[in-house]
Amino acid sequence: GRIDGRPVVVCSNDFTVLSPTASWVASHKEADLKRLAARRGLPIVYLAEAGGARMPDIMGSAGIASFGNSTYYGTRRRRVPMVTAVLGQSYGLPTWNACLSDVVVMLEGASMAVSGPRVLELATGEKISPEELGGARMHAEETGFADLVGKTEDECLALVKRVLSYLPSHNRQAPPTAEVPAGSDAEMGTIADLVPEARNRAYDMTRVLRRLTDGGEIFQIKERFGKSVITALARMGGHVVGFVASQPIQKGGACDADGCDKATSFIVLCDSFNIPLVFLHDIPGFFIGRDAERKRVAGKIITWMDALGMVTVPRVSIIVRKTYGQAYFNMGGGGYADLLVAWPTAEMSFMDPATGVNVVHGAELARLPAEERAARRQELLAQWELDTLPYGAAARHLIHDVIDPADTRDVVVRFLAQSRARSAIGRHRLAGWPTTF
Repeated sequence: GRIDGRPVVVCSNDFTVLSPTASWVASHKEADLKRLAARRGLPIVYLAEAGGARMPDIMGSAGIASFGNSTYYGTRRRRVPMVTAVLGQSYGLPTWNACLSDVVVMLEGASMAVSGPRVLELATGEKISPEELGGARMHAEETGFADLVGKTEDECLALVKRVLSYLPSHNRQAPPTAEVPAGSDAEMGTIADLVPEARNRAYDMTRVLRRLTDGGEIFQIKERFGKSVITALARMGGHVVGFVASQPIQKGGACDADGCDKATSFIVLCDSFNIPLVFLHDIPGFFIGRDAERKRVAGKIITWMDALGMVTVPRVSIIVRKTYGQAYFNMGGGGYADLLVAWPTAEMSFMDPATGVNVVHGAELARLPAEERAARRQELLAQWELDTLPYGAAARHLIHDVIDPADTRDVVVRFLAQSRARSAIGRHRLAGWPTTF
């Protein structure tokens, strides 16, 4: 069929037919449709509401073996976008399809899991509702498997269409362009007013993103997961960009393990479908402590870096306010962006100046008489705060420029236009990256 005039392939479960458990024939039919889509460069839309494989078909040696060539595992390589909408109770095969997809939309009240509550109770004795087992809230907030959630089926289908409006039909094509709404840059002169100068003052980074984008529109992906990081699709100058931005109103902007997973999967999505990346730093570092370590945050930080190092689409990195420690590199600093600029409000260092003075000069300060200690600490702090300003890095050509915040949109739009003049298509080195984490 067609969505907004563009050809697509749609596969939908029919719940009126045997629940609709997947027979051998049905699974091969579905796989053929997906292979056809990949060959012809057509996006795949999968509408999920099914009970998994049909037991009489898949039991026994011949049964299980007959399903082998009907799967899509390991063959996608992101040649075309795949979007799944989970619209009801979905177990087994539809869950595999969701986990193979680039974007998953989930209906409130729907459920997806490896096996349904009935099989779970018979196999293990555990009694649990579909919502508790794999509902939209859990997958949107805890696992991150649901990128978007809709209240009705119509809303879910509208979200599928909106996702596709930002993605090309295949990976050898640039994303769709759109007219720039009038007045899109009208309020750039006051964008700096949205960001408090004090590093410990919180604010909503989405307001900054909306000021930068065409028509003030952003489309957040995984909005309810890893909330201290924003991942969003938008347009600047009529062309699609992907934002990875700190969110200071969540954990002070400190990124946790979920935020790392969220950023990594979004970077993979953008690089696979020729969407330039724009990073906005206001990050005090990574969320640390016992719970963070048990969630394997160190490995997830480096997984993010591993993906970032393989990106071939243009990368722009903007230091809005603070950027400390390893987070500076994860957000595109240190040579991981093609253009790295800072606002005058930027602070760049290993850690915040107050903590740094305590760590480095704590012993020295402790030896001073009480009446001298405060003055000496203030003197050291003033020097450290001066050293964190971006001008020292700019003077050594370690960042490209310190820019007026009002010029940010123009700087990004002009740089990306120059990049497109060379090539609008990336090399897709992340195409084989796992779709789930």
